[in-house]
Amino acid sequence: MKKSENPYKKKLLAKIENKTAVLGVVGLGYIGLPLAVEKAKAGYKTIGFDMQEKKVYWVNEGRNYIGDIVDSDLRDVLDKGLLHAIDDFSFVKNVDAICICVPTPLDIYQQPDLSYVKTSTENIGKYLHPGMLVVLESTTYPGTTEEIVKPILEKNSGLKCGKDFFLAFSPERVDPGNLQYKIKNTPKVVGGVTSDCTEVAASLYRHILQGKVHIVSSPKVAEMEKIYENIFRHTNIALANEMAILCHKMGINFWEVIEAAKTKPYGFMPFYPGPGIGGHCIPLDPFYLTWKAREYNYHTRLIELAGEINKYMPEYVIERTVKILSKKFNKSLNGARILLLGVAYKKDIDDLRESPALEIIIKLEQEGAIVSYYDPYIPEFINNEKEYKSLQKLTTKEIMEKDIIIITTAHSNVNYDMVVKNAKMIFDTRNAIKDDVGNVERL
Repeated sequence: MKKSENPYKKKLLAKIENKTAVLGVVGLGYIGLPLAVEKAKAGYKTIGFDMQEKKVYWVNEGRNYIGDIVDSDLRDVLDKGLLHAIDDFSFVKNVDAICICVPTPLDIYQQPDLSYVKTSTENIGKYLHPGMLVVLESTTYPGTTEEIVKPILEKNSGLKCGKDFFLAFSPERVDPGNLQYKIKNTPKVVGGVTSDCTEVAASLYRHILQGKVHIVSSPKVAEMEKIYENIFRHTNIALANEMAILCHKMGINFWEVIEAAKTKPYGFMPFYPGPGIGGHCIPLDPFYLTWKAREYNYHTRLIELAGEINKYMPEYVIERTVKILSKKFNKSLNGARILLLGVAYKKDIDDLRESPALEIIIKLEQEGAIVSYYDPYIPEFINNEKEYKSLQKLTTKEIMEKDIIIITTAHSNVNYDMVVKNAKMIFDTRNAIKDDVGNVERL
């Protein structure tokens, strides 16, 4: 006997097709707000939720705080009445599909903290109604969607997943500052709890995004592929960092080695060393899997070793700085005047999350160094309960007064020629300065 089609699926697919579906996004940060804007730009009435009142206010006022969003795009969807923000979870009762885009940090024991996911799911469950789609986008360990989210939704709503509502995992893919790939044109992976769940979720993204939607067999596969993406980068960056350390000891310019290796047209992909890893994904995500693997009595040795190497890099920067000051000026860190160029975790963005520069600053100050910084994207920040302010302008006088300049972020809008011309000594951890000059040491 032929299985009858789920009437809720048919109705929701029709609403997605004719764009009468009302869409929701929980979490208006680096992932959620760009996604909400894209949903609204596609012609769907979209409601964004965030617990931070200031974000709700900023969105509704058209004040953009995410670099990857075009200011005019945000204002346009607001003017058309297609987007508004709210801080009351009861809005869920009025939406047809909702995406969860909340943080998934690690706790002090390097274990996954799913409190934001759980809280969001519990509140969604209270207002979940038949025929609704829920998609988790937050990066997490394999099993979260089916082991954590699904039971909470079913318990709080009294509804059955796959029958009364639809649930899927579709990992966020955002690369802040990437000028080529944004949410709109980046391929999307979707894995639903049931085939109906997958079909509905895939249809939604196909109507919003330009990138290809790739369907996988389950949420676990989608969750694992996201972790794998980040572990791939995590381990290869660790290899680059270890090679940089060894090459320095051997008197070899590792940056030149990379450029030579890049000439091979197959079997090689360049990864670069640096003062440490930053952002929400690479420093954290691999350890979700490390934690989950213990459930299966397996020790992820490569991942953890890569983590040790990457976590060591800020300390290595300090060690190299000590040696440079001692060798060049017979000077210790205590009382040394040091300027950091860049505190963002990557070039040309204003994102401080997990930036290695923050740890470097703390370690330098613990040793008595007098630290200042210049970052054209981050005028001020608070680190370890202390407020820091960037130099308003990078001047010749500021450069000449410092004992050493440490380039921790290679922003494109910095005049490195002026820095080289006036600095006593430069420690370039990002290969921002290409020429071989006497007052520059590379990582």
